[in-house]
Amino acid sequence: MKGRNCARGALAATLLGGAVTSTAHGATSIDAIEQTLAQLQAQLAAAQQEIATLKAENQQIKQQVAATGEAVAQAEQEAAARGPSWAEKTSLGAYGEMHWNSLQSKDEIDFHRFVLFLGHEFDARTRLFAEVELEHSIAGEGQKGEIELEQAYIERDLTDSQHAQVGLFLLPLGILNEHHEPDTFYGVERNPVETEIIPTSWWEGGVGLHGELAPGWGYNVAAHSGLKTPITGSNALRLRSGRQKVANAVAEDPAMTARIRYQGIPGLELALSGQYQDDLTQGEGARARAFLWETHAVLQRGPFGLRALYAGWDIGGDQAQALGRDEQNGWYVEPSWRVNDQWGVFARYNRWDTAAGDGADSAFKQIDVGVNYWLSEQVVLKLDYMDKNGPTSSLDDHGVNAGVGFSF
Repeated sequence: MKGRNCARGALAATLLGGAVTSTAHGATSIDAIEQTLAQLQAQLAAAQQEIATLKAENQQIKQQVAATGEAVAQAEQEAAARGPSWAEKTSLGAYGEMHWNSLQSKDEIDFHRFVLFLGHEFDARTRLFAEVELEHSIAGEGQKGEIELEQAYIERDLTDSQHAQVGLFLLPLGILNEHHEPDTFYGVERNPVETEIIPTSWWEGGVGLHGELAPGWGYNVAAHSGLKTPITGSNALRLRSGRQKVANAVAEDPAMTARIRYQGIPGLELALSGQYQDDLTQGEGARARAFLWETHAVLQRGPFGLRALYAGWDIGGDQAQALGRDEQNGWYVEPSWRVNDQWGVFARYNRWDTAAGDGADSAFKQIDVGVNYWLSEQVVLKLDYMDKNGPTSSLDDHGVNAGVGFSF
């Protein structure tokens, strides 16, 4: 009996101990859960604070972006109101050429010319064109070269197809006078007809109009300063010697020039020009009323090219008639073949006479044949052979010319 009671007591003690142990473990688990919850709550609060901070920063960024967009829009509006800057409205260009002449008459090398071009747009309808030229490399007292202002004029759009110009400009005569960049024509030297009969480069000061008459048809008309030819010596009434180049030029007898030109067919240009001046001597000699007329054709059909030009002067007055210079004329024809993008060959026959009215044989004849090699579209190497026959053998000349030219 007593043994049974002892067993029961031991069992009860064991059960009581287990219960106490379980209760203690349960309390520990609750504390851990509470600590974990507290940590989670703290992390959640921190995350909420961080989210609130990010929202504030995001709002600030949105405001900054909006402010930047408004500033950019305002800057664009102000820039549009001001228009392009002067640099954006200004353009620069240049062309130049160096020649080597190995002829019967001379053997020399010469950087013949370097020309700097400046263009500026004052507004959508008004612009400036100017060219400054350095000839023969170096200018100054005792030097062979000179610095010249070749163009400086203002152009104003009257309509979309009609334009006015005032200032110093190249005259609309011949093929080369307005466009003579070396990469645009064959031969090292410019042809003699557009040197002696049309004294290229020939510019004057005045006013002019040009524009479109009808589709393909254009016109030029200008009133401007005129020539002032010498009245004595070997250059008397010689046209090239009469260029005043708008340098304190005598303007007692201005001149008028007009041209009509057709370019309605791609690759074809036909033109007729005329000029009138009441007195080539500007009052220093017997009145020498002068009229020049010129016509030319330029054709490009695939690789084949052709240029042809005639120009003639009719000069009044006893002195001009006595010198035989009452008539001065010349013409040339120049076929060419563009072999490929780099190579081109040409031949040219020239005939001109600066004393055609004297009844004697005073004409010059010249044959040029040669090749152009374009290193790129606007850089060219040139080589040609020239054979000139004058009225007397002492005026004959022949030899080889080579050169390099560029424009941009």
